[in-house]
Amino acid sequence: MDLAPCCDAPMLTDRIEAPWLDAFAAVFRLCKVTPGEVVCLLAESQSRALNIDLAEFALLRLGCRPFRCVVPTPASSAPVPVRSTGASRALGQHPAVMAALAASSLVVDLTLEGLLHAPELPAILKSGARVLMVSNEHPEALARLIPVPDDMAPVKAGIARARAARRMNVTSAAGTDLVVDMTGAAVAGVWGWTDRPGTVAHWPGGVVVAFPRAGTVNGTLVLAPGDVNLTFKRYLADAVRLNIVDDHIVEIEGSGTDAELMRRYLAAWGDRAAYAVSHVGWGTNPRARYEALAMYDQRDTNGTELRAVAGNFLFSTGANEFAGRYTEGHFDIPCFGTTIALDGEVVVREGVLL
Repeated sequence: MDLAPCCDAPMLTDRIEAPWLDAFAAVFRLCKVTPGEVVCLLAESQSRALNIDLAEFALLRLGCRPFRCVVPTPASSAPVPVRSTGASRALGQHPAVMAALAASSLVVDLTLEGLLHAPELPAILKSGARVLMVSNEHPEALARLIPVPDDMAPVKAGIARARAARRMNVTSAAGTDLVVDMTGAAVAGVWGWTDRPGTVAHWPGGVVVAFPRAGTVNGTLVLAPGDVNLTFKRYLADAVRLNIVDDHIVEIEGSGTDAELMRRYLAAWGDRAAYAVSHVGWGTNPRARYEALAMYDQRDTNGTELRAVAGNFLFSTGANEFAGRYTEGHFDIPCFGTTIALDGEVVVREGVLL
């Protein structure tokens, strides 16, 4: 089965299109921007220039006072290419940048990796700013995934259920049998916009995630053909079996390319935390499409849409500040066809969100 991205997908031209501008304006309205509001467009030298322009023009259309804060993209110190960590290193606690962010009531995060796990985020939120992370996607994908008010309910319901749960069980016909002790887990969710001071969201949205405490994840996760490793932006062609003990992957079984890619990438870090569980959760967005990864050139997608596909089990490795683990090594792996139960109550059955 060949599930590689389609090389025949048409290239998209980087120019401003009216529907894309409308999409940015629609999301900013959901963020309740007001005329005269000071909005920082936070970007870096390698950010997608088209998205910066669209954000600026949309904010001007709405009467806001946007300004750009663009910092150099830092050189990588990692032993391997780094993609989609959610932990931008671009700010580097720069005092002038931090002052500019603190003076803004809305920060539009257009950095490559995003601020979600960046060390500066708590201080930015404490200043009262709300942060909208615009994922590094081509605006055509963003426009397809404009959030709507109805997106909030399933996320909030999932957050409430996950926070009340003591145990998560994940199973699949492929052989997954994973147990997560949810006691004390930090649970969050994103529906695509933020309208309250001191909060953060990302667009596209539609996901519920839990960051388990240390030593609480055990069992087996079988990645089946058709599941997705978003670090590699690749649909899996062969099964990969991950044996997990006390949060850490202790064995990667599989004879194909997918297993070998994972083994080599994780080993390159020389860091046990890279093998650890970061977060677990599920997607809730009914408009997010499984096949989207096949329709874009790799430079045109960050894979956030796949994370949000309704009913996927989102398994991530790497940094988990709630378990005291920090690393740039990171996998986000949406798994399809799984069943997720919280204290015995099924919330996703064989890949279908209930």
